[in-house]
Amino acid sequence: MKTFKPIDDAWYLTGPTAAGKSAVGLQLAQRLNAEIISMDSMAVYRGMDIGTAKPTDHDRQLVPHHLIDVVDPNSDFSVAEYLEAAHGCVQQIRARDRQVLFVGGTPLYLKALLRGLCSGPTADWQLRERLAAEADASGPEVLHQRLSQVDPQAAARLNPKDTRRLIRALEVHQQTGQPISDYQRQFQNGPSGAARGVFVVNWPRAQLHQRIGRRVDQMFESGLVAEVRQLVGHYGQLGRTAAQAVGYREVAEMLRDECDLEKAMENTKTRTRQLARRQLTWFRSLVECRWIDLTEPLTPDQVAQDLLTATAD
Repeated sequence: MKTFKPIDDAWYLTGPTAAGKSAVGLQLAQRLNAEIISMDSMAVYRGMDIGTAKPTDHDRQLVPHHLIDVVDPNSDFSVAEYLEAAHGCVQQIRARDRQVLFVGGTPLYLKALLRGLCSGPTADWQLRERLAAEADASGPEVLHQRLSQVDPQAAARLNPKDTRRLIRALEVHQQTGQPISDYQRQFQNGPSGAARGVFVVNWPRAQLHQRIGRRVDQMFESGLVAEVRQLVGHYGQLGRTAAQAVGYREVAEMLRDECDLEKAMENTKTRTRQLARRQLTWFRSLVECRWIDLTEPLTPDQVAQDLLTATAD
């Protein structure tokens, strides 16, 4: 187990998927003399390029990017591993006398960077599989009821149908004899006040959904199916985390003849909208966030300038 402190004096740019974070972040980094650290839990995987909308080679030449293409997609990459790598990147960037700008839409990463985190014990995959099988057979409510007996504070906070987090809470208790709520106390605390600016780029729902639709269409037109086919052919199967990435999951279903191309695209759009809704819910829970409302057409250079102006006010 390891405790990670909040990262002081950094900039953060986040928002839902397809919100234009990368384009705005590129402009903002150039104005700040900053290097970008990716805050995207799927961009860490090598070969998962199209579906994660990684920055282009040209973008990376303009501004150095970090924590992209870190591990193979048949591996798992925990929040603790991300935080350890992020802290290392911050030290290197500051040694070059440049500023740090985190850009990405993974809310768990954002919260851990802002408020710190005690990582808790490492994963016990056999235990997780047993608990998952029990949830499949009897419903996740069974796990929630069990958690309420050993960690009522965590049970009160978690959705009774949130199987993944229920499993993690039971896993921590079984491995350590302590409730996960004890480990998460710092994580649940209020803001540290360390960030220079935490910006959420936000769109009207209808416009965001249109952007998501265009993003998904472009992903498929750019060769997402071929990319997934190549990854599966090379690695056999993706890891537990990578396999759940929106777009990759749906194409994999298509390759297993569980749906056709049209249905895969439709499912990707639906699940991307659901992902965006979950991201926005997380961001609203973080009082550190300053919301920046956008509208079409997106002008990244002007948005970046507006962010700096807002910070100066």
